[in-house]
Parts: sequence; C-alpha cells; structure tokens
Amino acid sequence: MRLRLVALAALLSPLAACSTVSEAVKGPELAPVGYPAALVPRDQSVLPLASAREPLPQAASANSLWRTGARAFFNDQRASRIGDILTVQIDIDDSAKTTNATTATRTSGMTAGVPHLLGLESSLGKILPGGFDPANAIETNSSTNNAGSGQVNRSEKISLTIAAVVTSILPNGNMVIQGTQEVRTNAELRQLTVAGIVRPEDISSANTIRHTQIAEARINYGGRGDISRVQKTPAGQSLIERFSPF
Repeated sequence: MRLRLVALAALLSPLAACSTVSEAVKGPELAPVGYPAALVPRDQSVLPLASAREPLPQAASANSLWRTGARAFFNDQRASRIGDILTVQIDIDDSAKTTNATTATRTSGMTAGVPHLLGLESSLGKILPGGFDPANAIETNSSTNNAGSGQVNRSEKISLTIAAVVTSILPNGNMVIQGTQEVRTNAELRQLTVAGIVRPEDISSANTIRHTQIAEARINYGGRGDISRVQKTPAGQSLIERFSPF
C-alpha cells in the first residue's frame, strides 16, 4: 500500500506545477486589473458616484482662459469622470529573439589504498577475492557531459482602435478604464478587450490615448466560432500534454 501511495504521489506531483484544468480547457485568463501594490502600497479605492461626477479642478494658466488640452473654450471634452468614454489606440509591433547555448563537461577520479590497517592488511587477502592489493583498495572514475541549446523567435503586430469607459477613479486622480468590442462575421466572433489605469494628463486633446500610456494594461484579442474551434487543440489532448509526467 505504501508503494502504491508513493507511486501515486509521483504521478500527481506534476499537477501542482502545471496549469489548472480550467485553464487547460478554456485557455489562459487575463489577470484582474489592480493598482501595482509593489510600487505604491495602497488599496485601490473608488470614489462615490456623486463626487466622481463633479468636475475635477483645472489648473489655471497664467494670463489665459484656455485650459491645457481642452478642445472647447468653455468645456474640456476629455474623459475625466466615471462613465466618460475615451478612445484607445492599440499599435503593437514587438519582436524578440533569444538564443541560449550551454555546454558542461566534468571528469573526476579517485584512487585510495590501505597499505596499513592495524597489521591486518595481509589477512584481508584471505577474506576478499583474489588479486587484492592493499595499495589500490579503492578506485573510482566518473565523467559527465551536458549540452543544451534553445532559441525563441517571437513577432507580434496588432493595430486596432477601441472605445473604453472610465469605470472608477483612484484617490490620486488616475482613472481605471475598460472597453470591449465584438465583431461577428458569419459564424465567427472576434472580441477585443482592453483595461488598465491611465493618467488624465496623458489623454490627448482628441480624447485618445495610446496603449503604451496605460499602466497595468490588459489587452486581449481573440474570438470564438467555427474557425477558432477547428484551430484549437482538443481539450482531452491538451489535458494529457499539460499533466503528463513523461
């Protein structure tokens, strides 16, 4: 019974290091948007809706009635309150290449003898097999060779535009945004989602912001339908590949 438990634990041990069953079936999930506690240790709090709808104080410009970034003379058209909409411009053109090579060689040897052992070295030849030499009682040799190589080539290019909604305002004035866009063509549905934290001063006068100016950005572009279902690895095969210890 003990051997069976040990064998079962050895087979199930890779499950702790692998993804969950839900991730294997549904695919990876995006992490929730949150304030980076490691950089600024504070809890994310949301202002009440009543106070969030009040206009934020604007910095006055010297000898000018025009507010910085405003498109209108009397009103600032940029998103600044909960429920306001702004445009997110996503233009990702990233590439990465990594090449690693490792070679290791190790050789060791040891020789030991027992020329004197309390005067019993001559008697050991009677106990041990023939050919015993006290001067060369122990001799070991070992050699280890290890070679490994790896290469990663990655290229991503996405150019999209999506409208996002301000969902909450942080105590320092930064805004949490979230937007979803779905396009259906025949039996295929394409979905684009974006979420993150933006600064009001990063929003342009056209009420737009680039994805590189979004902190804690979560961008997902995918879909579901007949084509996606054919391209996706079957759930049973994905489970076997993820949890197989061999």
